Amino acid sequence: MTGVITYIKDSFEELKNHVSWTPWPEAQRLTVLVAVFSIIFSLAIWGVDTVFSKVIEAYFQWIN
Repeated sequence: MTGVITYIKDSFEELKNHVSWTPWPEAQRLTVLVAVFSIIFSLAIWGVDTVFSKVIEAYFQWIN
């Protein structure tokens, strides 16, 4: 059990003293950037899906 406790303590020490964290303003800017591109990408996928759906629907109406 002491090995687990030592591992946890060492992990926190590593995170606190040896990891270089992104500065807070840059992290906020990148988060907004990811959110905006996610929304744009999801709208693009929705648009392509809608177009394909209409094309397939028109095709099946045409063959009937």
